[in-house]
Amino acid sequence: MRESRVERVLMTGDTVGGVWTFTLELARALGAHGIEVMLATMGGDASDDQQMEAASIPNLRLRTSRYKLEWMDDPWLDIQESGTWLLGLQQQFAPDLIHLNTYGHGALAWRAPVVLTAHSCVLSWWNAVKPYPIPVQWTRYRHEVEYSLKAADLLTAPSHAMLRTIEENYGSDLPACRVVANGRSAARYRATAKEPFVLTAGRLWDEAKNVAAVARVAASLPWPVYLAGAERHPSGRCSEFPGCRTLGWLSADALADWYCRASIYALPARYEPFGLSAVEAALSGCALVLGDIPSLRELWGDAAVFVPPGDDHRLESALRGLIEDPAGREDLARRSSARARTFTPERMAVDYAQVYAGLVGRRRMSCAS
Repeated sequence: MRESRVERVLMTGDTVGGVWTFTLELARALGAHGIEVMLATMGGDASDDQQMEAASIPNLRLRTSRYKLEWMDDPWLDIQESGTWLLGLQQQFAPDLIHLNTYGHGALAWRAPVVLTAHSCVLSWWNAVKPYPIPVQWTRYRHEVEYSLKAADLLTAPSHAMLRTIEENYGSDLPACRVVANGRSAARYRATAKEPFVLTAGRLWDEAKNVAAVARVAASLPWPVYLAGAERHPSGRCSEFPGCRTLGWLSADALADWYCRASIYALPARYEPFGLSAVEAALSGCALVLGDIPSLRELWGDAAVFVPPGDDHRLESALRGLIEDPAGREDLARRSSARARTFTPERMAVDYAQVYAGLVGRRRMSCAS
């Protein structure tokens, strides 16, 4: 299959979580390949910090909106309206390729090949987190996501485990699939003299992160436990974590300062398709204690301590064991850091640039024949 030059990519994303980090890292690294990116975000306005970060990327044009994402309450009118908005951006930007990081728009009347990245999904999240079947109210979500997935030219996922869950939930008759691991720049993160505390970071309200388990064992540990991240769900409900010291939402630079001071990073996740926060912590010299789930096992191998997400005793034992064993903790931190340094934006951009060029070349050959 002939490859072809790609100069412009229209990319979708959101401002809510890790997808934002992914899209900016990828856009910045694609600049080295001569690719200009228009990033169209949904889910809410970008913060001042987010807008400043986007503005620092020379090859990126940011377009933001408040349209709901497909996993939010009653989103379907917004999905329709955001589709019209996206087609208008296509008309304006004339991209060579569409890279979707949302599920609502795979079947639009795109004029260019479509890559859709499956970062997570409600069905696989529910199966991992909840003890009962997903309610019938999510039936439309299932159908809409399946329709969008099957309309794309290529699906990517950040881990083989995530790709398997997509196949399990939406059928085996999907388009061609490829795993492309996420990347995170090491430039912001540094390992300095460590302090005696445990850190957890992310969307604290998300049951998948299993922050409640960290909170349950915190009081029995000899070190304090700090939690960084939003405690309020987009719907308005707020989570509480007694026994921990909450830091609230932090900017990327402020969070990097906490990573560099923390000795241990705990993420006993029930569901985590990739886990950028673990990469950030490991780049900062933290020893990792992670949930024993297929995706994290796949990505971290022997560079982390794994605990069953539902076993508080094992979590406490793992944290206490590292607290009481400085040499073992430092050895684990070195292995964690070495593994994290393989997840680079440059490697991610090379993989995606190859994917883009292959799809565009195939489309042009098809049109010429």
